Amino acid sequence: MTLTLSKLTSIGLALGLLSACGPEGQEVSKPTTGTLEYIKVDTRLMSPELVNMVVTLRNPRTPTDVVAYVECAAAQYTLIRGFGFAGRVKLDVAEEKSGVWAGNAIYTLSNAHPGGRHTIDAEVTVEDCTANNVPTV
Repeated sequence: MTLTLSKLTSIGLALGLLSACGPEGQEVSKPTTGTLEYIKVDTRLMSPELVNMVVTLRNPRTPTDVVAYVECAAAQYTLIRGFGFAGRVKLDVAEEKSGVWAGNAIYTLSNAHPGGRHTIDAEVTVEDCTANNVPTV
């Protein structure tokens, strides 16, 4: 399945529900209101075909904003490295401090569609990101 921002919305909402609960189902801080600010992207190449992306945002409307930012960064990085697809291995979304959220994801990079539920078609995703004003790397 190729992920676009519209599909990420559904995924992000599900992650948002999960990330809004702490231990024993206790509610924890939710994204704040205010101006959304894309702070930074850290890219860590773990091997030629494995990358760790960490993004930071201030005042995301929902965890979906964090998911979209990490997916957009991963898509652009995939193209930069000369690949066409990225398969997500893991994704964590959490509030670091009041109003500042981080997304931490690991992706495999490939030229052939890797299959699986969390695959990004890099060219399509970068186009969606541009259309939705979500920064890429």
